[in-house]
Amino acid sequence: MAGSHSHRRSRTDPALHGHGHGHGHGPAPDVAVRPLARVLLLGVLAAVLGGVVLGAVSLWPDRSRVDELSTQVQFAAPGVTFPKGEVLEVQPTCATVAESATATDCGGLRVRVTEGLDDGRILTVIVPPEVLRSGLEPGDPVKLIRTPGTDGNPAGVNYFGTVRESPVLLLGVLFVVVVLAVARWRGFFALCGLAFAAVVLGWFVLPALLAGEEPLLVGAVGAAVIMYVVLYTTHGFSLRTSAALAGTLAGIGVTALLGLWSVRGARVTGVADEGSRLLGTFAPELSFQGLFTCAVLIAGLGVLNDVTITQASAVWEIRGAAPGLSRRQVFASGMRIGRDHIASTIYTIVFAYAGTALTILLVLSLYDRPFLDLLATEEIGQEIVRTLTTSIGLVLAVPLTTAIATATLPRAAHARVSDADGPAGRPRGPGAPEEGPGSEEQGGG
Repeated sequence: MAGSHSHRRSRTDPALHGHGHGHGHGPAPDVAVRPLARVLLLGVLAAVLGGVVLGAVSLWPDRSRVDELSTQVQFAAPGVTFPKGEVLEVQPTCATVAESATATDCGGLRVRVTEGLDDGRILTVIVPPEVLRSGLEPGDPVKLIRTPGTDGNPAGVNYFGTVRESPVLLLGVLFVVVVLAVARWRGFFALCGLAFAAVVLGWFVLPALLAGEEPLLVGAVGAAVIMYVVLYTTHGFSLRTSAALAGTLAGIGVTALLGLWSVRGARVTGVADEGSRLLGTFAPELSFQGLFTCAVLIAGLGVLNDVTITQASAVWEIRGAAPGLSRRQVFASGMRIGRDHIASTIYTIVFAYAGTALTILLVLSLYDRPFLDLLATEEIGQEIVRTLTTSIGLVLAVPLTTAIATATLPRAAHARVSDADGPAGRPRGPGAPEEGPGSEEQGGG
């Protein structure tokens, strides 16, 4: 019996085992890793990281240019203020548009100004019908806009919007509490990664785009920086996470190339709303096609991260549970899991985009035109290109990540897997020795 274990290594041997932190519950299995594959994988990731750092340095935004644009764009005219008010009465909706222009007992809110120069003033402000139907009640706070008077005319006070700080803050706190309660430390690190992603977008991606840097390069560099930190922060430093990161970077590259080709091939302008047109007025040098490609790249990061870490974890779990499987068999098993994940994730992408564009879809559904004709509209064309490009990049990331993770594994623990053997390459029968994930043989790879 002692001789049969002479070629095994301890499960705690750090030279052979890489510990990962995947989506599963409990400790990850100890899986032997090929030394050469370890060096190649970490070497490639280090080289890419060096390129990403150089890219971030070269693309770092010129703050003076961003500040200059900020001074040109003013949200409101000088002297305009936005005091808060308290709703005293919600009037009914006016029956007709003509009535709303002349009546004083419908179509408005009776409010008391609670701050600013008009503190304590009570007045009626006209609001859109949808605001009256939104559920406002006496006591609710609203935001007003005060325009200073000119030539002896009194200052004008009108409705600006509904104050939503409290419910939004409550939702944010509830989100954090739920994540921490369910995911615990993993959820905490995920929130830290989310905060870091927000910093990268706010301090690098957005200013660099406004400063006129190449949008596709900005998006690729920003996405890579986010993934390096988010994956290792959330899932730990391990070969499993490194394989997932390599697959994620490959998916980012594929999505970027697909986005570049699809946006140009479909002649998407990137201008589909009033915000884009306003931005084009103050930043005419900005490429809106490139901006849209950057948006496609960033929009798919979350789902891409989920798919790649799941595939890397699947490879580790399969080999840990069945050390007798060859690398080809592990890849095939991982792809069976990946196909199921692809199917569900594609639904997630499509329905997410459909939900955000639901209003546009409803309006276009009223038009008596064939669907192919509606593709000519910028709104529908952009959403179709965005959805298909992101989905293709996501689908291709599955085999790429599975192949990368599988390539780090040594050969099977058994030289052969005969037809009489079980699915893990173990002899069937009551006397067959049981091998746990921590006692697999050293592979010849």
